[in-house]
Amino acid sequence: MNRILFFLLFLCAFLSCACPQIKKETCLYSVKGTDSLYLDRYTAADVTKPEACVIFLFGGGFVRGTRDAESYRSYFNTLAESGYTVISIDYRLGLKNAGKESFATPEQFLSLLKYTIDLAVEDLYDATNYVLSRPEWSVDSSRIIISGSSAGAISVLQAEYEIINKSVLARKLPEGFNFAGVVSFAGAILSLDGGLKLNGSACPVMLFHGDADANVPFDRIEFGPAGIYGSVSVAEKMKEQNRPYCFYHIKNAAHEIANTPMNEHTDEIKTFINRYILQQQLLFIESVIEQIGKPALKKDFQPEDYIISNYGH
Repeated sequence: MNRILFFLLFLCAFLSCACPQIKKETCLYSVKGTDSLYLDRYTAADVTKPEACVIFLFGGGFVRGTRDAESYRSYFNTLAESGYTVISIDYRLGLKNAGKESFATPEQFLSLLKYTIDLAVEDLYDATNYVLSRPEWSVDSSRIIISGSSAGAISVLQAEYEIINKSVLARKLPEGFNFAGVVSFAGAILSLDGGLKLNGSACPVMLFHGDADANVPFDRIEFGPAGIYGSVSVAEKMKEQNRPYCFYHIKNAAHEIANTPMNEHTDEIKTFINRYILQQQLLFIESVIEQIGKPALKKDFQPEDYIISNYGH
């Protein structure tokens, strides 16, 4: 009995040494009207100078979600254990109180969606400025990566889109600043003026998306000159502009891809950060993943299908 107890104590001590202790610190980074916006900072206790910083935005259709949801914790811990600082932020949810009348016409929906995404992007920029204002965190400004799930993925892709197109909103960031990379789990970009336009050099982008996603377009949906451009369109534009990207096309998969890569593809994410950002390799990588024998899912969606899937209207 004593030998078993000794072994268990030894095993616990070994595991506690083998797995770095993750520290979590919560800070108020901005106040917008009645909204107090917080961020959580995750670091490994034994890391004094992080290799990179990953700022994360949660999903939830811009109506719900929390920065510290349990489903994200494994992703944060894995990155922190690998020597990265992880920052998970609050952002304002512009569709939280939207009524049914807001979805009456495509024009009304697009106007509200543009306003909503701009709120999230503005908050991301403010959080970035806050991180840059904390020299004691030892964050290298040239190695800040943004990552998001679903609505958060839309926000991080849009944040990069605003920077490279030199929008007024992007002026909130220091002159000449750009993110080092984007990791998107089922994201898209909103453009109101005739397709995707990259008027500058986009940072490396990693895209995960299922081709049966009824919540965020896998390719695109267009409303006249406006459109919501998913991962296929983003990858095509990146290749056309000779910019590095890594695209995981998951066949016959729906919106679960907003979450599953954070558990199933962390090695690939760390490889992307290492090769594309730390080593600055210029690569195009496209991978197709298919589960054998899975029943076929619907893939042909109309604009109203996306609205119903997200908001039930």
